[in-house]
Amino acid sequence: MTSDIEIARAATLKPMAAIAAGLGIPDEAIIPFGRSKAKLSGDFIATLKDRPRGKLILVTAISPTPAGEGKTTTTVGLGDGLSRIGKKVAICLREPSLGPCFGMKGGAAGGGMAQVVPMEDINLHFTGDFHAITSAHNLLAALIDNHVHWGNEQQIDSRRIALRRVLDMNDRSLRNLVTGLGGPAHGTPREGGFDITVASEVMAILCLARDLADLEERLGDIVIAERADRSRVTARDIGAAGAMTVLLKDAFQPNLVQTLEHTPTFIHGGPFANIAHGCNTLVATDTALRLADYVVTEAGFGADLGAEKFFDIKCRKGGLEPSAAVLVATIRALKMNGGVPKDQLGAENVAAVEAGCANLGRHIENLAKFGVPVVVAINHFTADSEAEVAAVVAFCEARGVKAVLATHWAEGGQGTQKLAEAVSELVEGGSSRFAPLYPDDMPLVAKIETVAQSIYRAGSVVFERSARLQLERWQEAGYGHLPVCMAKTQYSFSADPALTGAPEGHELPVREVRLSAGAGFVVAVCGAIMTMPGLPRKPAALDIHLNAEGEVEGLF
Repeated sequence: MTSDIEIARAATLKPMAAIAAGLGIPDEAIIPFGRSKAKLSGDFIATLKDRPRGKLILVTAISPTPAGEGKTTTTVGLGDGLSRIGKKVAICLREPSLGPCFGMKGGAAGGGMAQVVPMEDINLHFTGDFHAITSAHNLLAALIDNHVHWGNEQQIDSRRIALRRVLDMNDRSLRNLVTGLGGPAHGTPREGGFDITVASEVMAILCLARDLADLEERLGDIVIAERADRSRVTARDIGAAGAMTVLLKDAFQPNLVQTLEHTPTFIHGGPFANIAHGCNTLVATDTALRLADYVVTEAGFGADLGAEKFFDIKCRKGGLEPSAAVLVATIRALKMNGGVPKDQLGAENVAAVEAGCANLGRHIENLAKFGVPVVVAINHFTADSEAEVAAVVAFCEARGVKAVLATHWAEGGQGTQKLAEAVSELVEGGSSRFAPLYPDDMPLVAKIETVAQSIYRAGSVVFERSARLQLERWQEAGYGHLPVCMAKTQYSFSADPALTGAPEGHELPVREVRLSAGAGFVVAVCGAIMTMPGLPRKPAALDIHLNAEGEVEGLF
């Protein structure tokens, strides 16, 4: 079987000027990164602000399993399918993180005949955006320690420094550290640690800022520490925001690439969906909406995480109104949710598919709570039987939802034409009545409980005492209007990754809360979620190398 990387390497790419021209972007507005990547200039983006927006389509998925769901592949395939039926379309994706690429999850450029290219570049260093974000974040961390070292004018309590350093790699050894050892010349000793770059508030800020001025304002709002009297110290207080913005000015410009079928694709920003808000940048999405009639985007992991945060955080802050959602499922993943082990997924098992549809049904119900109409995309695998597919179609029909078999992995946009037609019919029907799950003025504690009970079906939410007290302090300090960002396992509606299917009545523990004042949300850390992942027993990195021709092998 031909690998993803072999398919991508054999592709014939159009010049970036031709891809840009398809969206009406003049040649002088693109900043080339070699022959197959480009950035879009901020000056050109500023000229688009008065154009009407096109239709926004969210691609999300059932709860992830080791069997795979193929959300990015479906996003790419749907974009190509819409283009084939005559729509002026653009795709918006997140940038992959090096951590998962060299760890267990893999990259995020799609697969088979539904890929964005050049996939090697996209999955590795791309245009350097993540390096810029890492550098800007760690500049702030260095300035904090330097401020304390040289007199501590802001009276920062070193026991209450909130900002950790970041690295775009999975490295469990860096989770908890003591820094500043070695005597007075080497700083003030304190506990610290690293998060992965995609969990950085700087990443979230880049993804939600509207322009460079807004970016600098938000960077200045980052709460970096507290004083002994518990008053807050911000990045602005120590003069860090200007230099951080300088490091991010190029990274803030959206990246433009293409699919195998030459559909324009913006890939920009990349917060995780389980420990951050899981969406590409607002500036890329808004730009695409001003340039195309249809914009297909995705949100990370299952709809309980990515879609909820897309609706409650990104759409709320960006004034976006999605027209439709596509919920991706595979027969294999439904079987796993129905209790079938991974090594037994090849055999037909209609009963297990029907049992696993409880997870699919829960996500359908949840999407309806946001007023967004949904189409189910059955991402086809060769082992799927007609009876298994029919069971999913019947399940969805009974709930008033259309399910469409999509063969984009094998056939590209040709395999998603029926899905594209179903999505277009839904979009043009104008039935979307989008609204976030909760209002801005709901208290922070109630917002967390609303997501837990309405989306996760938790029976109760148990707050650590320190977390509840912190939420009360932030409420009193004027942060109560912010949305909440739930940091939770992606594998279950509960905080227990082993509890698959559609559990309800469970207890959701909130062990820690973090204020992301610059990004504009409050993070609730539920259960044992890690903001610095570790590598698996056999990391993907062990199979990645250069061949005799200097080409990357083993990436996918």
